[in-house]
Amino acid sequence: MVQTIQKKCRQLLRIVLLGCVLGAGPTQAQQGESGCGPLANAFGPHDYRFDRGHKLSIVETYHFTAPVEALIRGQSGSVVGVDLDYTLRAFPNHHRALLAMTKLAEKEKTTKPDGSRYTIDCWFDRAVRFRPDDTTARLIFASYLHKTNRTPEAIAQLENAAGQAKDNPFTQYNIGLVYVDMKAYDKALIQAHRALEMGFASTELRDILEKVGQWKEPSPPAPATSAAQ
Repeated sequence: MVQTIQKKCRQLLRIVLLGCVLGAGPTQAQQGESGCGPLANAFGPHDYRFDRGHKLSIVETYHFTAPVEALIRGQSGSVVGVDLDYTLRAFPNHHRALLAMTKLAEKEKTTKPDGSRYTIDCWFDRAVRFRPDDTTARLIFASYLHKTNRTPEAIAQLENAAGQAKDNPFTQYNIGLVYVDMKAYDKALIQAHRALEMGFASTELRDILEKVGQWKEPSPPAPATSAAQ
């Protein structure tokens, strides 16, 4: 079960890394309410991680439908971006909607898709401003930043996520996978060791690092000092 979830998370992140090539060059990310608007909304904002009941069902029935997520057609009108915009205002950290909006920007070769009132940078700013402890949103943001040639900003997001994750080996491990995609193997190795020390058993990250010649066994723990007699 854990391996299945971990595989899905990795596939989610790779969508950004493999697919996001925007026509416009990278721009300085807008930040905060002045640049990216207030979070207050007529419906919400709600936390995608925890508000999984009726509220999410309403949004995913009337706005974030399968054709909208696949960028085939809008649900409330002809413009897909309108429904994605509504979804992300109601659930600012909706992981799949963030990815869909990013793919829409790629498709339209712009940083502000048709029907979206904010840029991609702003949607991510709103997501992490709404829930700073949402490590998945930060991982997706980091992947996007790296792909748009802002690796230092991407690393900052990953370091923040690692701090938020604390003793969660699953998240620490997935941070390592993003570092691998960025070819930041030294940082990926640190994350692999962290996850291993926490008891996370998956070997995928280790296997990747071994394949590129970057794996090193963790240092053995220091011997316990004897109590003074």
